[in-house]
Amino acid sequence: MRKIILSVILITILVLTFISNFIIADNPIPAEAVKFDTGDTAWMIVATAFVLLMTPGLGFFYGGMVGKKNVISTMLQSFMAMVIVTILWVVVAFGLAFGPTIGGIIGNPSSNLFFEGVGTNTAWSLAPTIPFMLFALFQAKFAIITPALITGAFAERVRFWAYLLFMVLFIIVIYTPLAHMTWHPDGVFFKMGVLDFAGGTVVHMSAGWAALAGAIFLGKRKIQKVNPARITYVLLGTGLLWFGWFGFNAGSALGSNGLAVQALGTTTVAAAAAAMAWVFLDKILGHKLSALGACIGAVVGLVAITPAAGFVSISHAIFIGLFAAIVSNLVVSKFPKGKIDDALDVFACHGVGGMVGMLLTGVFASKAINPVVGDNQGLIFGTPTLFINQLTALVIVSIFAFVGSYILFFIVNKITPLRVTEEKEELGLDISQHGEFL
Repeated sequence: MRKIILSVILITILVLTFISNFIIADNPIPAEAVKFDTGDTAWMIVATAFVLLMTPGLGFFYGGMVGKKNVISTMLQSFMAMVIVTILWVVVAFGLAFGPTIGGIIGNPSSNLFFEGVGTNTAWSLAPTIPFMLFALFQAKFAIITPALITGAFAERVRFWAYLLFMVLFIIVIYTPLAHMTWHPDGVFFKMGVLDFAGGTVVHMSAGWAALAGAIFLGKRKIQKVNPARITYVLLGTGLLWFGWFGFNAGSALGSNGLAVQALGTTTVAAAAAAMAWVFLDKILGHKLSALGACIGAVVGLVAITPAAGFVSISHAIFIGLFAAIVSNLVVSKFPKGKIDDALDVFACHGVGGMVGMLLTGVFASKAINPVVGDNQGLIFGTPTLFINQLTALVIVSIFAFVGSYILFFIVNKITPLRVTEEKEELGLDISQHGEFL
């Protein structure tokens, strides 16, 4: 049956792309093309490439943490996110995220199927200095890494084909509505005044809550305590993630400008502060200063500063990094490992880090840093409105992402079993799922 389904998918895409000019309405190029800023365009091309690099970086980051029998499978889950989500984004998901609004919740994809109308001679309303297609491709990289983040929670026990199906459903049902509500000018969160510079809600909170739902639904691994296969992979992955995150955050300024530089600065110091706080706290709690701890701390800092990167000062970015690392470290140490097997602490790091970042954006956002903030500045400036809006969005997103993801896991499991058998788990996913090994 699976062979038939895959054959139908391939043939359908082949046919639709071949006859696309007959079935999709023709949108002629305007007689007078938009004049774009070459500096902004050049930077956003580079930033787009940076963000794509984060996903294989995540593959190394996660792959180094799991047991030796599951390194290839874990890394391949990230790689296949680049493959599947890219096609899905072009075919329909971009329109769902950024098409004309339907109730402020989701976009109408009909005008952007197969990137129809997403060309190089028009611009997105909030990014007028770069081609529309460049904006769409930049956003694709955010969609790619989000389901890849979730994989750390159910590492070492998920069937690969079931994961691919979940990934498709997650992008369509969870990710695109959140992107639309948060970043589309007609989205409900956008109109509320919720601030999310580069994906605290859309990427990290959604991935964190979905990860928790997946860990609960799939249950515990047969052997929870495994030695990390390659700490060097984790170090390499952290370096690639940190490097790529500059495109993630500074690129979200959508231009080569002072705001991009501010986001670059806040991203740098938040990651460094969080790594420092994590290893210091480990020592305070009686643990050794480890490479793994330093890497996890840096990533938590990157997560936490993401929603705030273009709205806060450098000193407040340091506070966000320090505070997020302390909170996430304590959550990791207190998380009920015996009951919920979030294998790589995705919820504690990405979910909690994203929530801390969203709330602290509501505390520290300043119109002196970004005029978009307006008079509804952070709580520290005596204005509570933004903080309340951030908290409201946090609650809504948490419920939607967790409940929605749990339902998706249930649906996928009804279609095809999510979890491998005990025998295949014992053998390792590299051999049992892919016929490969280190």
